[in-house]
Amino acid sequence: MLQIPTGRLFFAIIMFLTVAFSVSKAQQVSDTLEQISPHAIEQDFDISADLSHPAWKQAESVYIKHQVQPNDESKAWINTEVKVLYSDQNLYFAFICEDPNPKNIRANISDRDDSFRDDYVGIFLDPFNNNQQAYELFINPLGIQMDGMRTGNNEDMNFDMLWYSDGEITDSGYRGVMKIPFKSLNFPKRNIHDWSIQFIRNYPRNSRYQFVWSEVDLDNSCLICQNGELTGMEDIENTNTVELLPYGMSYQSSTINDANSPNSGLDHGPIEGRIGGSIMYEPTSTTSLNAVVNPDFSQVETDAAQISANETFALYYSEKRPFFKKGSDLFSTSEDLFYSRTINRPLAAGKVTHQSQDYSIALLTAYDREAPIIIPGRYGSSLVQSDVGAYNNVVRGKYNFGSESHVGGLLTTRNQQEGHNYVGSIDWNILLTDNYYFSGQAAYANTKELDDPELFDDPRPLGESSYDAAFNGEQFGGTLFASEFSRQAKYYDFSFGYTSYSPTFHTQSGFINQVDQRRLDASQSLSYYPEWDWLSRGNISVNTGWRYDFSGQFQERYIFTRWSNNFGGQTNLSISFLPLNDERFRGRLFTQMNRLMINVSTNPLNALSLSTHVDFGKYVNRQENPTLGEGYNISADATVKPTSRLEMSLSYNYSELSAANGEEKYFSGDIYRLNGNYNFSKKLFARVITQYNSFNEQLQVYPLLYYKANPFTKFYIGMTDYLNYFDQSGPNGFRGFKETNRQFFVKFQYLIRS
Repeated sequence: MLQIPTGRLFFAIIMFLTVAFSVSKAQQVSDTLEQISPHAIEQDFDISADLSHPAWKQAESVYIKHQVQPNDESKAWINTEVKVLYSDQNLYFAFICEDPNPKNIRANISDRDDSFRDDYVGIFLDPFNNNQQAYELFINPLGIQMDGMRTGNNEDMNFDMLWYSDGEITDSGYRGVMKIPFKSLNFPKRNIHDWSIQFIRNYPRNSRYQFVWSEVDLDNSCLICQNGELTGMEDIENTNTVELLPYGMSYQSSTINDANSPNSGLDHGPIEGRIGGSIMYEPTSTTSLNAVVNPDFSQVETDAAQISANETFALYYSEKRPFFKKGSDLFSTSEDLFYSRTINRPLAAGKVTHQSQDYSIALLTAYDREAPIIIPGRYGSSLVQSDVGAYNNVVRGKYNFGSESHVGGLLTTRNQQEGHNYVGSIDWNILLTDNYYFSGQAAYANTKELDDPELFDDPRPLGESSYDAAFNGEQFGGTLFASEFSRQAKYYDFSFGYTSYSPTFHTQSGFINQVDQRRLDASQSLSYYPEWDWLSRGNISVNTGWRYDFSGQFQERYIFTRWSNNFGGQTNLSISFLPLNDERFRGRLFTQMNRLMINVSTNPLNALSLSTHVDFGKYVNRQENPTLGEGYNISADATVKPTSRLEMSLSYNYSELSAANGEEKYFSGDIYRLNGNYNFSKKLFARVITQYNSFNEQLQVYPLLYYKANPFTKFYIGMTDYLNYFDQSGPNGFRGFKETNRQFFVKFQYLIRS
């Protein structure tokens, strides 16, 4: 392998960034295509979808005239009028949506963020007008809210914000209204505000159509760069905002007396209680300070089980806890060097964020009572669930320049008894010229292990180094480097990338589960846009990669081909094939592991959506003595909505692997997950999740009744029930299943804002 001296490599990166910065700064940002100056009102009012308040008669109007999906070269053929108002405290939007067949409007009463298959209208809103980040706020025809945060071309739909909405279906279509408090937004301090904005309408029928106000060219990879402008707003305020979010909960837990004796009964613990809460103070519209004391970070919804029978690396689960979700975009980088779920059970935590036109900075600190540790490796990783406390700190800064470009830094620290893990990195994304980007990240980690072999004593070596994975107090450093050059456009995309993780690169505050690798990746794709009723956008792509370990030994190479196309009835079909896939695993080289993958999804009716995935071929049986196997994986999802209030979702996953000669079955099993929701109103919901995993023969049941006044004021009453299969008769069981763990809980939290 070619070795490049570290100093020269670093110098080359800096020189490239300097040149790219100059090129990017020289780019001319195109003029916005549309503008609207909202009408100012003196008195705020409660919104209603009937638009009966007289202020709406004074509002400026614009019309959504352009199509962006499935093809940006067509015009919108249905009328959508948008009205805009503002006061010193709130921003108002009204959407008047005509429909030639109102009976075909898709609208369901559901929990927030669960209406993306419906008709909906909304906005992209960028108060800083710097093409870096935008709020995404949508409502369906009944006023159900959906919100997220867009950074570049990435969306974070875990984002929640306090705002108000209403909607109603009419004889000619539907109307929707939004009221957005300025206290909920971050924006620069100015006398007169000109914000970037886009109005959007989603129209799901035979195909999924999307219409926009300001014309969008798909050959421009920056979507929010093509927003229109909301101009001339004066005297708006967001200062000295205080939010209190106290909570109280009570719970009772029961655990089986003897895990080896299914008839030993449950040990019923006492009824316990917990109180705590958080406080947020925003002195200005750009700065936020948050703190939580004795926070409740329990999950009211279980993670969906994943099949791990042939998986040697730790699995990734998304964050669902409100404290970590809010502002999470400010801490993210292209490599997962901060993964908030490594802060498992904090006693207290605090966070400070600041955003401005050109930069952002964020600080998070927490003391975790039970800190988990991921120990990565070449062929697998280990997840250690410790009861050792840890002090965690995360600092993230980012400087924005040009259009879509930034340079940032991230520092994470974890101190755990005598051990520590410190990681520092720089990252960048540079728009070199239209459609061409250079992005990457470089990091260094210094780790001192815990000196506790009883907690973890795996002697596996860390690559060719003299260190091993066991917790024996060793101290070592490691590096990460990733870079990519890419083209993003309407018809033709490509990318070339290089990534390396040294064997001793550990990030205990992040999610890096595979190291000791140098990897080259390349991809290209071609898109086409026929405008037929039965056929629309399609894509053909080829991806390839080569992977070596740090000693220079070949580990893997592959070629991955894929064809995907959208058909009528909101149906998508994709077929993928691996014509080349060779991999070395634990010293043995496996070749000609060809596989075929088929994905189908369809949403032809408001009441029905289906999807399925099948892949089959040759796979490595990833055991201590690996062998070549043949197998397949099947997954299927179905969602049925008998009424606008009732939704039933069933998912099924099956996996099987056998010896290539057919003489032995290595494993087979499945996972069922049934989620039933009944929505009494826009705020009151009942839900039951039932999940069965045949790999560990466990049945889980999660009934829940909850009231949600807004994203933060909530009341829950529910239980969690775990039943294991023992294949023994006896009382208090069902067909061999016996309860092993059960918990009842009640929780209430209330948002107070001033």
